[in-house]
Amino acid sequence: MTGEMTRGLCGLGVAALVGCGWWLAAAQAEEKPADAAVARARKQVQMLDDLYKSTIVMITEHYVNEKSDLAAGSAFQKIFKTMKDKGYHEVRLLDATGEPFEAKNVAKDDFEKDAIKALKSGKPYYEQVVELGGKRYLRAATPIPVVMKKCTLCHPNYEQAKAGEPIGALGYKLLVE
Repeated sequence: MTGEMTRGLCGLGVAALVGCGWWLAAAQAEEKPADAAVARARKQVQMLDDLYKSTIVMITEHYVNEKSDLAAGSAFQKIFKTMKDKGYHEVRLLDATGEPFEAKNVAKDDFEKDAIKALKSGKPYYEQVVELGGKRYLRAATPIPVVMKKCTLCHPNYEQAKAGEPIGALGYKLLVE
């Protein structure tokens, strides 16, 4: 594949991953009464989603060239752990194929299972506001499709994925402040 073709695919991948701000508008339209704190948390999810997804595509494009290279997803697991350990937010990679790359990516609770079903049915975004320990949290999930041929270096089982089909999701949990 030529460098120009790779850049084109990556550009499409970034656009596919981060150009979906319309899911935010759709979620806001479904909201009943105005809740400024939830709207702020939702906007933060959109920002984090754009940041994580555009960065993982860029890292894959420029630094993953063969199967022995560090998978971008493995690097992001460490970033996600740092964000949780510092108390900023939680984010998890969730499998949507039934063949997880790692067992820890299997949906663990009803929210994650429902989110995977919703995203696989074509919804661009799934969320719930929940109360845990007397605090409100926004739980949200966004789809991860295969956006580059390079993704299959580390994930050969995704070679048969249909265009736009979610093979996974990012599951977020943010404090509503």
